[in-house]
Amino acid sequence: MRKSIAFLMQAAALTMQADALTMQATALTRPANALTRPANALTMQANALTMQADALTMQAAALTMQGIAKLNSLRINEMLYLA
Repeated sequence: MRKSIAFLMQAAALTMQADALTMQATALTRPANALTRPANALTMQANALTMQADALTMQAAALTMQGIAKLNSLRINEMLYLA
């Protein structure tokens, strides 16, 4: 009877040790995750800035195209008026 109680206690102790190792492994990964989060945030900010720059470039191109269209429209109207 005492041997079975001792065996159960050893099994419980091994389970607790395994749980402790799991907790230690989790504790070790958390600082690594905490270190990668700022890097990810910086990458996202850089991507956002790139997208904003692209949007500004597209707006400039759209304004240029509007100007060209307006100029062409004026030329067409002038040609129709002179014809």
